[in-house]
Amino acid sequence: MSTPHATRAALWRGTLAVVLSACCFGSISPLTVIATDRGMALESIQTWRYFTSALVLVGIGLWQRPPRAAASLGPWYRPRTLLLAGSGQALVATLALLALRWLPAATASFLFYTYPAWVTIITAVRGLEPLDRTRLVALTLSLGGIAAMVGAPDAASLAPVGLAVILTAALVYALYIPLLSSLQRGRHPLDVSRAIAVGGTALFAVWSLSTGTLFTIPDRVAFGASLLQGILSAGSFLGFLAGLKVLGNVRTAITSTVEPFWTTLLGVLLLNQGIGSGTILGGAAIMGAVLLLQRPVASPPAQSSNVVT
Repeated sequence: MSTPHATRAALWRGTLAVVLSACCFGSISPLTVIATDRGMALESIQTWRYFTSALVLVGIGLWQRPPRAAASLGPWYRPRTLLLAGSGQALVATLALLALRWLPAATASFLFYTYPAWVTIITAVRGLEPLDRTRLVALTLSLGGIAAMVGAPDAASLAPVGLAVILTAALVYALYIPLLSSLQRGRHPLDVSRAIAVGGTALFAVWSLSTGTLFTIPDRVAFGASLLQGILSAGSFLGFLAGLKVLGNVRTAITSTVEPFWTTLLGVLLLNQGIGSGTILGGAAIMGAVLLLQRPVASPPAQSSNVVT
């Protein structure tokens, strides 16, 4: 359930968790490039990534022993929970990466990060979260910041297949966020994180085994990049779900737009790429959106029972 009267301190903690999650997610793409450039298949990379995440998260669970889920929900390792949590994440990752076959990375990034708008629309139509002026302004700032960083796409030059794939990825992710929110009602974020990692491992393992690429590892650098992705993904799953529990669907989606800004900074620091005025302006706009969302929003009492995070 949502926390419409969440304190400012709680909002900051939730926001920090989502920002750290976004930075972890934003580190995945450069590591994927390193592994694929060395000849490792995408499905193999993802299998080892999710397998590593599963090992880390299951290990944390054995050490931490979070509270058990409500009896009606059942354990996190139920096949239905694993399928829902793992397939959603795997589908989004696959679609987003496949779109790069037809679209430049910057254009794909811009189109994928329209998903906060989809989340805002879906939650408003379903009556799950109030659509107020603060959130609309924050959404506009975040989308404008991304456009400034990567450049707004020229619709006339977009390949129709790539456009369809990346917009589908954005829409699936917009639907996946409320699904995660519902899965973790009565559950600890670690439980849902483990379900994502274990379910994703199973799905990608089937894919890589079917193509015969699971154990085709060109060198230690490629394999190390895959394993490092898994460690980062474990942190990203935990941070995202912990923040989602406090911030709700819309705030979490908008705050996550920090990710492309972080990826750009990594390009500057690790790949000696230049940084332009668009990146600076875009990052400032995104941070403005994040700060704006720290204002506690109190929902009217009559609507409080309809708000979900």
